[in-house]
Amino acid sequence: MSKRYFTPDEANSLLPYIRADIDRLQRSKREFVRTALKLRELRIAQKEAGDEGAEDEIFRMEASMEFLQMEAKTLVDSIRLKGAELKDIDKGLVDFPAIINGEEVWLCWRQGEERIAYFHGLEEGFRGRRP
Repeated sequence: MSKRYFTPDEANSLLPYIRADIDRLQRSKREFVRTALKLRELRIAQKEAGDEGAEDEIFRMEASMEFLQMEAKTLVDSIRLKGAELKDIDKGLVDFPAIINGEEVWLCWRQGEERIAYFHGLEEGFRGRRP
């Protein structure tokens, strides 16, 4: 499969879908972390009590975490299949491959930005963003 390159307009047209994927991915991540912390506390309490009574709850929480992992993988794949690359979940940072002045670059978008207005070289990263 050949690499797709975006114009700013093409990448901007995908932002509503990318925003939705990022929002869901961030919610899933927060829920995963909350569940993992609760599960850890429950296991500690169970061990201290020498009690097997929480096994059903532990199983439910583990199954929930597995589902959240599958959902996150699906969302990351969704972004990738659109031709973009997720760089940071928490910051909502996504790059789109492009060619500017004959050079391969990344069109750079961060959650909260209305549209794509920056790019950077392949090796520069977010700090090398230019308008």
